[in-house]
Amino acid sequence: MALPKRRHSVARGRKRRTHWKINLRQTIICPQCKQEKLPHHICPSCGYYKGKEVLKIETVAERKKRKEKKRDKRKK
Repeated sequence: MALPKRRHSVARGRKRRTHWKINLRQTIICPQCKQEKLPHHICPSCGYYKGKEVLKIETVAERKKRKEKKRDKRKK
Protein backbone atom coordinates (compact mmCIF):
# COMPACT_ATOMS: atom_id res chain seq x y z
CA MET A 1 0.00 0.00 0.00
CA ALA A 2 1.33 3.43 -0.92
CA LEU A 3 2.36 5.78 1.89
CA PRO A 4 3.20 9.49 1.69
CA LYS A 5 6.92 10.17 1.75
CA ARG A 6 6.55 13.42 3.71
CA ARG A 7 3.90 14.89 5.98
CA HIS A 8 1.46 17.26 4.25
CA SER A 9 1.23 20.67 5.90
CA VAL A 10 -2.02 21.96 7.41
CA ALA A 11 -2.17 24.73 4.78
CA ARG A 12 -1.90 22.19 1.97
CA GLY A 13 -4.78 20.15 3.37
CA ARG A 14 -6.90 23.26 3.85
CA LYS A 15 -6.20 24.40 0.28
CA ARG A 16 -7.50 21.05 -0.95
CA ARG A 17 -10.66 21.37 1.15
CA THR A 18 -11.58 24.91 0.03
CA HIS A 19 -14.13 23.48 -2.42
CA TRP A 20 -15.99 21.42 0.21
CA LYS A 21 -18.84 23.88 0.60
CA ILE A 22 -22.40 23.39 1.71
CA ASN A 23 -24.77 24.78 -0.90
CA LEU A 24 -27.96 26.48 0.21
CA ARG A 25 -31.13 24.73 -0.88
CA GLN A 26 -32.79 26.48 -3.79
CA THR A 27 -36.39 27.50 -3.16
CA ILE A 28 -39.09 28.92 -5.40
CA ILE A 29 -42.33 30.77 -4.68
CA CYS A 30 -45.50 28.68 -4.88
CA PRO A 31 -47.88 30.27 -7.43
CA GLN A 32 -50.94 29.26 -5.35
CA CYS A 33 -50.11 30.41 -1.81
CA LYS A 34 -46.94 32.51 -2.38
CA GLN A 35 -44.95 30.49 0.19
CA GLU A 36 -41.41 29.20 -0.42
CA LYS A 37 -41.13 25.57 -1.51
CA LEU A 38 -38.55 23.23 -3.00
CA PRO A 39 -38.63 22.98 -6.79
CA HIS A 40 -40.33 19.85 -8.21
CA HIS A 41 -41.99 19.13 -4.84
CA ILE A 42 -45.53 19.44 -3.52
CA CYS A 43 -46.04 22.69 -1.61
CA PRO A 44 -46.21 21.81 2.11
CA SER A 45 -48.47 24.74 2.95
CA CYS A 46 -51.20 24.38 0.28
CA GLY A 47 -50.69 20.88 -1.20
CA TYR A 48 -50.55 21.98 -4.85
CA TYR A 49 -48.13 20.78 -7.54
CA LYS A 50 -48.11 22.17 -11.10
CA GLY A 51 -51.43 23.96 -10.54
CA LYS A 52 -53.29 20.86 -9.31
CA GLU A 53 -54.27 19.99 -5.74
CA VAL A 54 -52.40 16.79 -4.88
CA LEU A 55 -52.79 16.79 -1.08
CA LYS A 56 -55.65 18.03 1.06
CA ILE A 57 -54.01 20.22 3.70
CA GLU A 58 -56.14 20.74 6.80
CA THR A 59 -56.11 24.04 8.63
CA VAL A 60 -55.93 24.13 12.41
CA ALA A 61 -59.66 24.96 12.66
CA GLU A 62 -60.61 22.04 10.38
CA ARG A 63 -58.45 19.67 12.42
CA LYS A 64 -60.11 20.80 15.68
CA LYS A 65 -63.58 20.30 14.17
CA ARG A 66 -62.70 16.80 13.00
CA LYS A 67 -61.33 15.86 16.43
CA GLU A 68 -64.44 17.24 18.17
CA LYS A 69 -66.70 15.15 15.92
CA LYS A 70 -64.62 12.08 16.72
CA ARG A 71 -64.94 12.75 20.49
CA ASP A 72 -68.73 13.24 20.18
CA LYS A 73 -69.10 9.91 18.37
CA ARG A 74 -67.15 8.12 21.12
CA LYS A 75 -69.29 9.63 23.89
CA LYS A 76 -72.54 8.40 22.28
